[in-house]
Amino acid sequence: MEKHLHQECSHEHHHEHHHTCSCEHSHEHKEIQVHKKMEKLYITGLDCANCAAKIEEHVKHMENVKEAVLDFSQGILFVEVKDVSHKEETFQNIKEAAEKMEDGVSVQFEKTDGKEESVLSIQKNWKLFLGIILFVIAAFTKIEWLFILSYLFAGCRVLYTAVKNIGRKELFDENFLMSIATLGAFYLRDYEEAVAVMIFYEVGEMLQSYAVNSSRKSISSLMNLKSEYACIEDNGKEITVKPEEVKVGSKMLVKAGERVALDGVVVEGSTSLDTSALTGESLPQEVHAGDEVLAGSVNLRGLLVLEVTHEYKDSTVSRILELVENASSKKAPMEKFISRFAKIYTPIVVFLALALAIVPPLFIEGVEFHAMLESALTFLVVSCPCALVISIPLGLFAGIGAAGKNGVLIKGGNYLEALQKVDCVVFDKTGTLTKGSFQVVEIHAEDKEELLQLAAYAEAYSNHPIAQSIRNAYGKQIDTKRLSKYEEFAGNGVCVYFDEDELMIGNHRFMETNNINCPVFDHTGTIVYVSKNKVYLGYLVIDDEVKETSKEAIAQLKKQGVSRIVMLSGDHQKAGEALASKLELDEIYMQMLPDDKVKKVEELLEEETENGKLVFVGDGINDAPVLARADIGVAMGGIGSDAAIEAADIVLMKDDPNALAYAIHLAKETMKILNQNIAFSLGIKVLIMILAVAGYANMWMGVFADVGVALLAVLNSMRVLKIK
Repeated sequence: MEKHLHQECSHEHHHEHHHTCSCEHSHEHKEIQVHKKMEKLYITGLDCANCAAKIEEHVKHMENVKEAVLDFSQGILFVEVKDVSHKEETFQNIKEAAEKMEDGVSVQFEKTDGKEESVLSIQKNWKLFLGIILFVIAAFTKIEWLFILSYLFAGCRVLYTAVKNIGRKELFDENFLMSIATLGAFYLRDYEEAVAVMIFYEVGEMLQSYAVNSSRKSISSLMNLKSEYACIEDNGKEITVKPEEVKVGSKMLVKAGERVALDGVVVEGSTSLDTSALTGESLPQEVHAGDEVLAGSVNLRGLLVLEVTHEYKDSTVSRILELVENASSKKAPMEKFISRFAKIYTPIVVFLALALAIVPPLFIEGVEFHAMLESALTFLVVSCPCALVISIPLGLFAGIGAAGKNGVLIKGGNYLEALQKVDCVVFDKTGTLTKGSFQVVEIHAEDKEELLQLAAYAEAYSNHPIAQSIRNAYGKQIDTKRLSKYEEFAGNGVCVYFDEDELMIGNHRFMETNNINCPVFDHTGTIVYVSKNKVYLGYLVIDDEVKETSKEAIAQLKKQGVSRIVMLSGDHQKAGEALASKLELDEIYMQMLPDDKVKKVEELLEEETENGKLVFVGDGINDAPVLARADIGVAMGGIGSDAAIEAADIVLMKDDPNALAYAIHLAKETMKILNQNIAFSLGIKVLIMILAVAGYANMWMGVFADVGVALLAVLNSMRVLKIK
């Protein structure tokens, strides 16, 4: 085991709460900040990824729009305006432009919970259904004008969109290509095939839309945390209102079986809470008067009266939903690649189709134009990469949703993809691998009671767990009026005046710095030295308890292919060695100040392979600089912590390091499914193209390679939701 020696630092006080990242490593916090400034517009009826890309591109270049991102997987358009005073006018212009660009698309300024009309409804698809009936009649009667009529009814949407796109010079749009292919079949007098292919295509598009919408609903239901109403007391009466209307300080009633609408503190009653939707924890949580209750929890029994502590927009459930909603707007490298690939792939296939129709008949004897044109038309039908541009973002969104359901908040598809490449995990010690519930286990002094009293008074103003453990051990009321000139030295100790006496408490280095002569002691716990008026009095030993799941978590991480597990801590060497031996850690670096941790992570990053990723796991509050510096920053147990959610890329909502191993497993399985989609989609398309060149494929096969494969890819992506 590699050991890294620094000067001793037994008492670690950190209070860095700001997320600062000046690094040049591949970290993308800037993008998250941008989205915070963005407004959201909700788009319904959008089931085409190419259409989404067109709308996004158009909105980006609109007047008064600074930046725009359209998240296809959720149907959310993120917009940042230049001039806020003209925001409403800009949004109205966006709404009109988007709805004009794509038929059936609707833009809403607020999220609505109303039910949309089913994409399979007869009312919505009556022209297609009429076209099918006419086609059946035409197939039996062989009347040409009936074929034409059925074609016009079944393909009117495609033909109208194609004509409209010609005016926009969008010649590589799937509607335009489908129109050319089927009209080409009419030219070849293959009436039956032309109409049948158009019908097959439209039915495939309808089923694809249904699959996409169903997938969105399935994923969204995973994070169904919001209560539709809140019951509050108003002048002795119970009234039901929307959670958004409830003010801080209101008394909220939560009956058995109801979901808690807002964060609050229990003022009456006691109960068991189901917090599984928030943390993934299956065991109920007992709460009593004075305990904090988070929005999204479910009351399992009895009546609970809460005093609301946060408005809905600041509540836990609102922050989580906002985080998940924003997550899929951060595109993964795979998603970005597919978007770029789609732009290149379609024109190439179209030009290949053109070459296939013209070149062989001109230069190869015996090759007929008629046969090559038919093959070229098949090429045109195959040219749209819908399967990829739809299934990839949906799969990533499903992965983020599945993680959220199991208590892991992932801030973007980029971090989900990065997780599969993790080969080094760096843990903070306190509160991460250990419980952070410190206890005074030994007191070494001539007068133990006096030493404990002085230590408790010295730590009166500190929020550090070690300070709290000392005050708990003292167990008496602290009269802060007796204290003055309080000064805290991060990572070292505290200096304060108690009555007329100068108290100093901290690590051995702190004592040396202040010219206090004291011996060096060696214990497995944290040592806190105490002096009065520069005279050494004795020391306390504080120890921390290892989490029950820590050892299993380390084993699971190694099982997931993590080759290097490191621990950083401000604790002394012996405590680190004892824990490392127990948990089978690969490396430990002890006696580290916050700056030392950043430097060590930078060193570890330099040792990483090109494709390898480093994860740092900390408490999300004290470790913000290190969280920012790592490839992936993971905050432990940060469900109620604003600082954790701000600083980290991933938040483990329950205090269980095992959740990280689950997240890595989920990421690997998700990417495996998405790679299957890529291989299957491209493989089928290439196969159909080869068969078309050889004269063995027709447009039926081409349509299957387009909408059929897209439908199968979407369904395959939804397997992500079942990953355990």
